[in-house]
Amino acid sequence: MQLRYAFRVYPDAGQRIALARAFGCARVVFNDAVRAREDARRAGLPFPTVAELSRKLITEAKRTVERSWLGEVSAVVLQQSLRDAETAYRNFFASLKGTRKGPGVGPPRFKSRKDARQSVRFTANARWSITDSGRLNLPKIGAVKVKWSRTLPTTPSSVTVIKDTAGRYFASFVVDTDPAADRARMPDADRTIGIDLGLTHFAVLSDGTKIDSPRFLRRAEKKLKKAQRELSRKQKGSKNRDKARLKVARAHAKVADARREFHHQLSTQLISENQGIAVEDLSVAGLARTRLAKSVHDAGWSSFVGMLKYKAERYGRTLVVIGRFEPTSQTCHACGTVDGPKPLNVREWTCTACGTVHDRDHNAAINVKQAAGLAASACGAPVRPGAVPAQREETGSHGFPTDARAA
Repeated sequence: MQLRYAFRVYPDAGQRIALARAFGCARVVFNDAVRAREDARRAGLPFPTVAELSRKLITEAKRTVERSWLGEVSAVVLQQSLRDAETAYRNFFASLKGTRKGPGVGPPRFKSRKDARQSVRFTANARWSITDSGRLNLPKIGAVKVKWSRTLPTTPSSVTVIKDTAGRYFASFVVDTDPAADRARMPDADRTIGIDLGLTHFAVLSDGTKIDSPRFLRRAEKKLKKAQRELSRKQKGSKNRDKARLKVARAHAKVADARREFHHQLSTQLISENQGIAVEDLSVAGLARTRLAKSVHDAGWSSFVGMLKYKAERYGRTLVVIGRFEPTSQTCHACGTVDGPKPLNVREWTCTACGTVHDRDHNAAINVKQAAGLAASACGAPVRPGAVPAQREETGSHGFPTDARAA
């Protein structure tokens, strides 16, 4: 399977200028491709192919006075920008036909030079390399210093250099991992677990373990409010406003990094200790429209479940996601009686049929495990085999986790 390994890079002043030039050229080619296809649509003509766009917007454009500066960056960067535009249109048309999973996506939009996040991608054709001293040698940019936090398992197929909203630079490598080697690193376990995700506790396990919610956003809210208030008082277009914007972005990045690290550590622990894991399919988009929206976003359930999915596939574990309409909080796990819905302030309840006193979250976690079919039988029969597919396709230059973990 394909994974991404992201590392912090520290370009010097000249390399930052070269990267800014590469970001700008990639953005211009992307916008030219979108404009060419929009002009063809308005004129009722067929869309130009990628080969036609490459010849017109890159090869021929370099010979003109207006676009001669496109030759100052690697041609691979420009070609990958065209591929990104093609992928965006393909996703849009697939969304219109209903063949694309997930929420609908709109047509590609023009990229702005004021966007705080910029990225370029180098494939193997660009002849980039990692030097003996551990630097990342990029064409027409130079050898960039990299902060290696781990070794790459195999030779990467491509690298994406990204500048995030906080002004930090990252190199994201795409590598193909060996499933057999990954599963050998993670020995089989004899435990199965059900997980009930919540707000009071981030997760309650079917064995009774309760994991507190760190609430990273709530804890940093005072600092974030102060930084945002200082930003709103700065004059638009001034250098002081740019400094204040960076301060706000860095504060938010710190919160996001801490939350992502917590998700990685917890998901890795659960995957390593349990052969089968069951979770509930929560409607995060629906909960985000309620008064609990800030707390729901602060918890980051979707990101956590996504990590469980790809790690379960990588290490040969079983992950089962049950339906969101399963009455896990209303059902007595002892006798199976459905006792009806209860308000959120009810944390304990007594079954009217068998008299069992239930902790709401613990009971829900047990029901999640039973509904997934992971409960061990009396003869110790194994859980259902196989892992839930979790495709980790290359995302190109559209973003990546801003830490040094595989994502």
